[in-house]
Amino acid sequence: MAQETRYISDDVFVVLHAGPGSNYRWLGKLIPGTELVEQRRSTDGNWAEVMTPRGTEGWVQAEYLSVEPPAQVRLPAVVRQLEEAQQESAALRSQLAEIQSSQKSLSAELAKRSAELQTVTEELAQLRQVSGSAIETAENNRRLVEESATMRTNLDTLEADNQRLQDRVRSSAFFDGALAVLLGVIITLVVPRLWPKRKNSSSWA
Repeated sequence: MAQETRYISDDVFVVLHAGPGSNYRWLGKLIPGTELVEQRRSTDGNWAEVMTPRGTEGWVQAEYLSVEPPAQVRLPAVVRQLEEAQQESAALRSQLAEIQSSQKSLSAELAKRSAELQTVTEELAQLRQVSGSAIETAENNRRLVEESATMRTNLDTLEADNQRLQDRVRSSAFFDGALAVLLGVIITLVVPRLWPKRKNSSSWA
């Protein structure tokens, strides 16, 4: 059979014999948990030829061999794994504490940023309101300027019309005065000639 790893069970001490039987010479005692290399079995299968970690070859009773390491071998490994797990757990707890601390800081920073965002939002709303009022005021001013320009144009037109009327009135008054003067002159010159001259009656005639 192929060489396979076996372990001395953790029940008893096992004697290593020089041959496949208890009547063979003792080569030594094997403590529980000893790792052996099984080389072959006896014809009845009750004995196994093994080699110790130091290279000693001999025979042990097969019933004391185990495929799996006994508790005495597994325990240190389990303890070591437990210690490693505890160390890893401690490291994870430390990392968790750091993460929680960072999370608290981030939460505080988030709350601060949220408050700042709320303030900026309110200021933006006020600016939009003021901007809307400013746009409305500018529109009203523009409309008033346009209306003022229109009124000024209309006023200039009215003033021009008034000036023309005044000129027309003055011209009419001038012509009326001239006509009155001319009529007076005519009356002064013409009317006396229209009246017959009286004959002078003199007693001296």
